Amino acid sequence: MAEEKRTKQSHSTAVKRLQATAAAGAYQKKWFAELKARVEAGEDFGYLNADVPMEILRAMDIPFVVNQWWAAICGAKRMTQKYFGLLREAGYRDDLCSYCATALAESMDPDDHKVDADGKPMGPWGGLPTPTVAITRLTCDCQSKIFELFAQNHGADFYAMENTVARKAPLKWFELAPDHWEDLYDTDRLDSGVEELKELIRFLEMKTGKMFDINKLEHVMNLINEQEMWYKKTRDLIAASHPVPVTVVDTINAVMQAQWQRGTQWATDHAKSLYEEVKALADEGKAAVPNEKYRLMWIGRGIWHDFSFYQRFEEKYGAVFMWSMYLAMGADAYIRNHVEEDPLRALSARYIGMEDFLHMPPWNSQWYQQQAAQNDIDGVVYMVPENCMQAVEGSYFIKKTLEDAGIPVLIFKADPVDARKWSADTMTGLVEEFIETQVIPSKDARQKNKN
Repeated sequence: MAEEKRTKQSHSTAVKRLQATAAAGAYQKKWFAELKARVEAGEDFGYLNADVPMEILRAMDIPFVVNQWWAAICGAKRMTQKYFGLLREAGYRDDLCSYCATALAESMDPDDHKVDADGKPMGPWGGLPTPTVAITRLTCDCQSKIFELFAQNHGADFYAMENTVARKAPLKWFELAPDHWEDLYDTDRLDSGVEELKELIRFLEMKTGKMFDINKLEHVMNLINEQEMWYKKTRDLIAASHPVPVTVVDTINAVMQAQWQRGTQWATDHAKSLYEEVKALADEGKAAVPNEKYRLMWIGRGIWHDFSFYQRFEEKYGAVFMWSMYLAMGADAYIRNHVEEDPLRALSARYIGMEDFLHMPPWNSQWYQQQAAQNDIDGVVYMVPENCMQAVEGSYFIKKTLEDAGIPVLIFKADPVDARKWSADTMTGLVEEFIETQVIPSKDARQKNKN
């Protein structure tokens, strides 16, 4: 059946329904233009991995861009085919982790900051400004080396932060994290995180000449807590709505772009506006997919080069992708209350466990199961990057945990930003078959048992 009515799917455009999504995109372009102007005027500029505590740079007013966001922009602009060709020509392996290696590849592009014959920028958004510092954490051996090579290409300073590993895995970390991080983590692990923050501050003060102010960090942390509280309200509202008023196409971009602006008043206000817009839709009984029948969970990074993929199952099956980690992690992983007691320790408690929450069972598998239950999920589609060992994240245990709970899971390998191996028709057919052979029978069986 899945093969009968399939049409050519490549390079179609996702339909975005929310004003908040459009507003986030518009703000990012304006912000990026202002950031480029600051860098061109001589300010230091940081390029950070997503698990680096950006709050320190925010409090010090140091311009920065986050690696994963920029890779997503390059993927959405379909620049990665060119970029990874440059990597191959330079003698690098053709299967480097695309999320980490996109900016390294871009640094080899001689046209990145040029304009074409029509005066249009040839690089995404005019190209990445030249960083003066590149910061990552030692969570992955190849990631740190890629950042080091990226820094060399730009003449930037490379800075690596240590990573620690949990010795215990408390049940329901998502309930402990906001207020009870001393119970969630080993004390020496928190202590080590604080010392790492102090070392980062000293490095940035010496590098930029800007001085760290603990009161500014406290202000940044409180703004983030408020922002993530709005995400929690939005996440819980969507979970409780039948049918859902929005899909992941609406929420991923609205949330992800604002997350990289966290600690600003704009990001907090935007998170509130997102909640208010979603609540208005829910109060009016609006349905993102009027014929909603099956609620799908997406585990993994976004398919940035083909965002319309998520909407290809709505009309035919009433299958709606309504959950992603972007909104849900904002709701559960970032809030740290009682900041005023010790802002640095609260920040340590925020970032030292991020890899555990996302990439380490049973932290991640237990959370996915809880979220699937809260959102009444009928099926899980799980994208595992084929060239990122870190993102394999115990996929066997995640799949087993969800299936033991009665939720069918489809795992497939793909790349979030590199479209060279992506076949829209093949991947669409894979999900269609999954819906027909597993999701529909599974839900029918559950409903029969209820009756």
